[in-house]
Amino acid sequence: MALARFGTDGVRGVANDELTAELALAIGRATARVLPAPAFLVGRDTRRSGPLLQAALSAGLATEGADVIDLGVLPTPGVATVAARRRLPGVVISASHNPFGDNGIKLFSSLGTKLPVALEADVEREIASILEDAERPPRRPTGYGVGRISADPGAADLYRDELVGATDGRTLEGLHVVVDCANGAASAIAPGVLAALGATVTSLHDAPDGTNINEKCGSTHPEELARTVAAAGADLGLALDGDADRVIAVDGEGRIVDGDRLLGLFALDMRQRGLLADDTVVITVMTNLGFHIAMRRAGVGVHQTPVGDRHVLAALDAHGWSLGGEQSGHIIFRDLATTGDGVLSGLLLLDLVVRAGPPLARLAAAVMDRLPQVLRNVAVADRDALTRAEPVWAAVRAVEAELGDRGRVLLRPSGTEALVRVMVEAETEQAALEAAERLVSIVVATLGVP
Repeated sequence: MALARFGTDGVRGVANDELTAELALAIGRATARVLPAPAFLVGRDTRRSGPLLQAALSAGLATEGADVIDLGVLPTPGVATVAARRRLPGVVISASHNPFGDNGIKLFSSLGTKLPVALEADVEREIASILEDAERPPRRPTGYGVGRISADPGAADLYRDELVGATDGRTLEGLHVVVDCANGAASAIAPGVLAALGATVTSLHDAPDGTNINEKCGSTHPEELARTVAAAGADLGLALDGDADRVIAVDGEGRIVDGDRLLGLFALDMRQRGLLADDTVVITVMTNLGFHIAMRRAGVGVHQTPVGDRHVLAALDAHGWSLGGEQSGHIIFRDLATTGDGVLSGLLLLDLVVRAGPPLARLAAAVMDRLPQVLRNVAVADRDALTRAEPVWAAVRAVEAELGDRGRVLLRPSGTEALVRVMVEAETEQAALEAAERLVSIVVATLGVP
């Protein structure tokens, strides 16, 4: 059995193959040992494999003597919110924006934050120990010592109330929004929250059947949302992903507004209202160079971290800052949440539009000039070999010298898949494309194909 490895967003793999019930059981047991707590909150998205893996993981927690509170289908930020309010660690069964056949397990502390890397490493080591000693299991609790598994039907209401309260009493009346729920965990929550705040809501992809999560919909496929917004004459659209921890917007003309532009809008709005701590926003290395230029022009400081919202959160907490996020649409409002929350970000965007007056199209166009960016996901035989692949890095240095200060290159291994991500920004689309293809060829030649 493959050992569990925590990537940038937990353990992921093909459900019932790479991520099996046996492995989920071991993860549950290891988590209970490393994070001793009277109870654990467990939620999931809408994947067909979710109940199977949730049952196995819950059994692992309970066999070590921990109680389990089953939250059912709930967005990742919903589980994080409940964890923070109840001061209990949480577990989410989800593979976020991945296809339905994948699944994942991610862990949250009793503060509602993702576990530090060092603690995840402790869990990994404990999993390995459990799997190695499978035929000689240690004595387990019996009788009253066995953990109980029970449901908490009120968790979703707690999360809804937190969302509705985020606008400080302001309403979204007068706005027509189309929300694409990705047939995921927010399908039963997002439309109702926006409607409760006064918006006119049209819902897309809000009927999950276990297999249609993220299928040609949601934040990774906003094309239908864009068409629907334009056809309906709506003010804007919101595209969530399967576990609703990210959002991408569409303006009233059907144009995509990605996480960089959203983060820029929020940064300038919060700065104007005196809510942007230290006039600084946290981003990752994937953020477009145009964002840096725009924030510098506006007098907003920019702090850059590696990819992953855990790194964004760590920087926010270390410095007492209030806003950070990623190009993918993970946005953290630290005064309101402990992790990226697509529904929260979406409703705060609507609130911003209501207060600002101009339509989203005009606001988004004014916030920054985006440099052409090309991203290639390259399947390779060994992603970990990238760090020592000198021919690749020699090519990177050559491209960077050609681009100068009006472009940049980023190569990194995926934290969850057998991929190397190649990103190039340049003054023109053609220059970015040509440079990216050169680098892709060298990556494949050096690292091999699966």
